[in-house]
Amino acid sequence: MKIIVPMAGRGSRLRPHTLTIPKPLIPVAGKPIVHRLVEDIAGVLNQEIEEVAFIIHESFGEKVEQDLIAIAEKLGAKGTIYYQNEALGTGHAIMCAKDSLSGPAVIAYADTLIRADFELDPTADAVIWVKQIENPEAFGVVKLNDKNEIIELVEKPKEFVSDLAVIGIYYFKEIGVLKQELQNVLDNNIQNGGEYQINDGIKNMMANGKIFKTGEVSEWMDCGNKNVTVETNSRMLGFLAADKVDLVSKTVKIENSTIIEPCFIGENVVLINATVGPNVSLGNGCHVVDSSIKNSLVQTHAHIKNANLDNAMIGNHASFDGSFTSISIGDYSVLE
Repeated sequence: MKIIVPMAGRGSRLRPHTLTIPKPLIPVAGKPIVHRLVEDIAGVLNQEIEEVAFIIHESFGEKVEQDLIAIAEKLGAKGTIYYQNEALGTGHAIMCAKDSLSGPAVIAYADTLIRADFELDPTADAVIWVKQIENPEAFGVVKLNDKNEIIELVEKPKEFVSDLAVIGIYYFKEIGVLKQELQNVLDNNIQNGGEYQINDGIKNMMANGKIFKTGEVSEWMDCGNKNVTVETNSRMLGFLAADKVDLVSKTVKIENSTIIEPCFIGENVVLINATVGPNVSLGNGCHVVDSSIKNSLVQTHAHIKNANLDNAMIGNHASFDGSFTSISIGDYSVLE
């Protein structure tokens, strides 16, 4: 089994946090989004992962590439890097990894997190993972026949089609079939919105009789902007705590301070006269002094004092001294 992860965009809606690090590598509950996504997918598949292919922008740099390769190797898989330097759509991104498009594979876009527990339907040629939602008119949805097979993809339907939204994770029993259809899309310059889309390849597969089924996730968490990323961090902390995952490092130094679970507290964090939690992630090397923090995501080596923070997202090496209650500051920022 292979996992194909398109992640070429840096994440403009999460600026300034994505100025120095791509969005998929921002940590949620102590682990980069893409790392957690790949691990969760591997857990759902319950199969040996042969390769994880990442499609990135060349500007991400060598350090990011090394981190991504390490994610694959932790799963016992080969890590491969491909480049998409022009934003030409989802279908184009996948075809940038065409040398890896053979055999069974999952495609997963690296701006979402899931909780799921289901088995892939062995009778299906492909599976599209979906989530039941209350406002399907705002999403792309699947239309099913009486055999619960997907027969159509409908983008933001004005009239009710179904309440099963496409979340951006797909399984293909033989991804080489999708590769062939996407090559036809590129060769014939079939575009939607000025881009080459995976949906056009999928629609051709359906037209040729391939059977698509749904795999429904229980939780679908976005990491698109600051507010939803902070919310996703809180939800993920709750799930991990319920799973009895140990989230507080043994190297944390506590002086007259309280941790209200669930919280992720990284290595060598220092808490002095502080109340942290609930729903807080503190990355490695953070110092929190004379402060109260809840419902917040703080990356590594940040220094916070005299603060009362709620719904905050603070970047790496940031220094914050103040009393703001809702804040979003990026890497190496200083507020005094």
